[in-house]
Amino acid sequence: MNGKTYENEILYHYTDFQALDGILHDASLRVNNVLNMNDAAEMRYFMSRLCEAVAGRLENEGDGRRAEAVRELFREELKKEFYYSAYAACFSLYRDDAAQWERYGNRGRGVCIAFQGKYLQKMAKGALSLQTVFYQEDMSTHNLTGIFYRLVKTKKELSSNSPDIKKAMNYAWSCSAAFKHPSFLSEREVRLVVSPFVKEYFDIKPCYHISRERIKKYYPLELDSMCREIGIGWEQLVPEIIIGPESTQSKSILQDYLRDNGMECLAERVSMSNCPLRRSPA
Repeated sequence: MNGKTYENEILYHYTDFQALDGILHDASLRVNNVLNMNDAAEMRYFMSRLCEAVAGRLENEGDGRRAEAVRELFREELKKEFYYSAYAACFSLYRDDAAQWERYGNRGRGVCIAFQGKYLQKMAKGALSLQTVFYQEDMSTHNLTGIFYRLVKTKKELSSNSPDIKKAMNYAWSCSAAFKHPSFLSEREVRLVVSPFVKEYFDIKPCYHISRERIKKYYPLELDSMCREIGIGWEQLVPEIIIGPESTQSKSILQDYLRDNGMECLAERVSMSNCPLRRSPA
């Protein structure tokens, strides 16, 4: 969706061992609602900054009427936030990284699963997109600013019912799920984003995780069938599994787990972290 190629990239997913079992044993990757993540407000911020970038460009040309129409259009769209809920799985371009272990790898006690970017990109079609996270607050350089500007200039009236406007808004909401504050720039994050609101492309049924405190909605991506569609065995998707720097997990037991679950080739791809992450005693 963002035009970047991941042909030569390995994408690293930092997680815990319970999630590892779900991904490998069930050959399924869970994508969670971005509105439940820490950066939920950043989706709204992305849309607001996009609105101002388009409106500002129009105002600089002296077209205040269209600028106000753009603001009104986006005000109405932001009321539909829940409808546009996107779901995502998060990756980093950094291997064995201290910050990633601490934030996402169960504080270094978890595991990191490597994925071949070129295969994830081939799978990303329809309502599924692979996006590099956008960290800039200035939206004037984002390609969506140009898309909305051209739409506004060619239409007499702006309406969310217009097919062109609706398509652009779908694109914008999908992109908003891959936006974070610039202070997170060092993460070099990539997201696999699912946009259920793109109904014509989406036929995955939601699942629900029930905890003692709340119910969470998620979508399972069936890696086995997705890999078959692009002509590979799903184990080819995973070139490495790294045990976290603070994990007590035995490498040999993890390898036995993989062999006993029919993943012999992955057993040979297990490694131990070399990251010198050591927290001070409590």
